[in-house]
Amino acid sequence: MNAIMKFMKRNYKILILVVALSAALWSFVPREVKNDPEKDRLLLELLTFVIEKGHYDPAKIDDTFSKGVYKSYVEALDPSKRFFLQSDIDEFKKYETLIDDQILNRDLTFFDLTYSRLEKRIDESKKYYKDILSKPFDYKKDESTNTDYEKLPFAKNDSELRDRWYKQIKLSTLASLTNKLEIQEGKDVTDNDDFNGTSELLSEQALKKAEEKKKEKAEIEKKPFDVLEKETRESQLKSLDEYFGFIKDLDRDDWFSVFVNSIAMRFDPHTSYFAPDDKERFDVSISGKLEGIGARLQKKNDFTEITELISGGPAWRGKDLEPGDVVLKVAQGDKEPVDVVGMRLDDVVKKIKGPKGTEVRLTVKKTDGTIKIISIIRDEVEIEETYAKSSVVEKNGQKYGIIYLPKFYIDFEDKNSRDAAKDVAKEVERLKAAGVQGIVMDVRDNGGGSLKTVVDIAGLFIDKGPIVQIKSTGKQKEVLSDSDPKIQWDGPLVVMINGFSASASEILAAAIQDYKRGVIIGSTQSYGKGTVQNVIDLNQFVRGNSMGDLGALKTTTQKFYRINGGSTQLNGVSSDVALPDRYSYLKMGERDIDNAMKWDKIDPADYKVWKQGNFDLAIEKSKRRMEQNPQFQLIEENAKWIKERQDENDFQLNIDKFKEEQTALEEKAKKYKAISKYKNNLKFTSLPYEDEMVKNDNVLKEKRDRWHETLSKDVYVEEALNVLDDLQPNSQKGTVNLKNKKEKLVRS
Repeated sequence: MNAIMKFMKRNYKILILVVALSAALWSFVPREVKNDPEKDRLLLELLTFVIEKGHYDPAKIDDTFSKGVYKSYVEALDPSKRFFLQSDIDEFKKYETLIDDQILNRDLTFFDLTYSRLEKRIDESKKYYKDILSKPFDYKKDESTNTDYEKLPFAKNDSELRDRWYKQIKLSTLASLTNKLEIQEGKDVTDNDDFNGTSELLSEQALKKAEEKKKEKAEIEKKPFDVLEKETRESQLKSLDEYFGFIKDLDRDDWFSVFVNSIAMRFDPHTSYFAPDDKERFDVSISGKLEGIGARLQKKNDFTEITELISGGPAWRGKDLEPGDVVLKVAQGDKEPVDVVGMRLDDVVKKIKGPKGTEVRLTVKKTDGTIKIISIIRDEVEIEETYAKSSVVEKNGQKYGIIYLPKFYIDFEDKNSRDAAKDVAKEVERLKAAGVQGIVMDVRDNGGGSLKTVVDIAGLFIDKGPIVQIKSTGKQKEVLSDSDPKIQWDGPLVVMINGFSASASEILAAAIQDYKRGVIIGSTQSYGKGTVQNVIDLNQFVRGNSMGDLGALKTTTQKFYRINGGSTQLNGVSSDVALPDRYSYLKMGERDIDNAMKWDKIDPADYKVWKQGNFDLAIEKSKRRMEQNPQFQLIEENAKWIKERQDENDFQLNIDKFKEEQTALEEKAKKYKAISKYKNNLKFTSLPYEDEMVKNDNVLKEKRDRWHETLSKDVYVEEALNVLDDLQPNSQKGTVNLKNKKEKLVRS
């Protein structure tokens, strides 16, 4: 979950004090050494010191804290319990209530023990999977496995551990083999993909697509069972080789970061340690941009492959580098190229990235086998998926706009750079120019971001006034307000949220709800993260540091509150219209985390409720529609079924019994396929400025086409637009009259 970021001057008084103290406490001038235990000890001291001085409500580092760290850390090291033996756990268990003492004494005994043992067990596990996959499985043998790893005990010995690997691998290959057999048998030729969720007839286009599928499946080479079985084992072997290749790339520093994070996150779920590379990735995620060539890479065995070019980036503009190219060497400008085959992916990325205006030369192997040297001048790359975007749709003769905001991004280093507030303001102006009569703000799945931007965005829809209240330990509350009296959009407004809308998204939804400025529609409640984090560079605390980059600490420094005084912590924001979703009954919110901070309330701020529009009637009409909508009824039924399925973790490893189970499951699941095949029969289009952009950018065009197609299948968006219909002045007038007539009839 993204943190709410705000570097407030008031909080830096604490940090200045910490810096002054740290100058007196530490003065190190050692040589830089990778995987240096002394650096690890310093990191532990910095971690506890900064958290205790800066955290909103720091937990006491005692035996209870120690037990929490122990549980989180062991689970992080071996989540599926296929490395450690019970004897290892028995040995580790001796430290369960000693970790707090070791943290305070900068003692690495527990970490050193677990790290060395994990390396040993990972090494031993390699022979298990290679041996298991070296010969065919007996799929007629009656056996089963359970995938509830949390409740599963650790293996007692090597034989039991090997059996666990065997069953996990067999289940994976069995699932793959069953799929191959079904495809070869031509099962589910139409795959139900082409049915409209509300129609029993196939359209001409859908029939054509179904015929193409039939033709494709008819051309599939019929292979004997033993050939297919061998193929699935080879595929699984390749996957596990890649998995262990990734693990091999992790060094002591990486595993120590896991340990440090297990400590940090016991203070609260949003306090965490950023290793140097993680800090850089966080900066990219919060700003939405980086300096480099604009390409996504992935590791494949010893090789680094280009998987995607970011639209508009230097690599995309150059047209020489292509997805599928394998990077063999990297050179900086006119310097000698460095061989990167076998190098860690993070290290390859570091060599390719670099300051704007500098040259990097990549020696790549093209998909046709030729070798080519490609020169690219690095530039600032904007990650388009991070940014706000809008679309226009016509419904019942009215034109509406939808603004999708994936996160509240900002570049703290460059005030002139784009941020979420500026971009949303632009989209509002563009939608107004297009003549829309209502706007939907979609912050579903938006995990948060900058506190400043959410205040500015909320201010676009209200007269000046408070947006959110902030409280620090032992200090008076601070009210963050929109001071601009200008209302950029005063028309009908709907804000869409779901269970993954968190932090800044919740501030926006809460402010709009408290002002009664718009209707909040979506999941029963949002995520429930009501805390503010600051990211603190740990390098500032060490004088004469030659140990290398120490990374950063993201720690909870404040809590925020709605303007009505209530916290969004745990409770989140309750939708005005709560629509069922497929994950309604699963534990995924802040309230389901054992060490989450508690809900509380403070005095409300001074604000005036918006007086335009009768939201109660629009909300009532939406609730009645929802209750009568077959699609929402099906989603609710599916949510309950998913909850039931969550507790079913036993799988048969006999192919006939596995097929029987899967067939029964598929029959049940067929009913719910209509959820993803639903179409709302609305046409979504880009604004004129974007139409011009996509003419010369096929990648952007494809992304927009996919988004518009997704919107046309979204029943939640459809209902949000229905609510905008109900918020129209003419619609409200008619509804009011109807209501009055009903009331008169009841009274008479």
